[in-house]
Amino acid sequence: MRRREGTSGREATASAGRTDPDDAGSASVVSVSVVVVIAVLAAAALAGTQALAERSRVAGAADASALAAADAAAGLVTGGGGPCSLAASLARANAVELSSCDVDELVVTVVVTGSAPVLGVAVRASATAGPPPSAPRRTGPGP
Repeated sequence: MRRREGTSGREATASAGRTDPDDAGSASVVSVSVVVVIAVLAAAALAGTQALAERSRVAGAADASALAAADAAAGLVTGGGGPCSLAASLARANAVELSSCDVDELVVTVVVTGSAPVLGVAVRASATAGPPPSAPRRTGPGP
């Protein structure tokens, strides 16, 4: 190693590892920046997964409400004040709100709304239940 003019051997050796004396502590700033970016990405991923989980939960509540209402429309379930009333009570039991209920003979379509816990975004789902289109239309109780 060559010695700089006007410096002692110890100073030349100490400054040989650094390119610029103003870089002191820059690794700490970069490390903190990386940790902050990772924390922000983790928070975004958590919020996204909770929204997806809420969407699945609301869709399940819509399916259950539509199936119960279709059973009531077909006369398989008695009491409860009709298909839409039964759908509303099932929606409440699943912690969602029944937004609409449409009964067309034995086919029932419901729309329910919930909200994602972290984001507070409204999540809507709809479901239709009833006999398959190829099945003969019957009203009243089954056999």
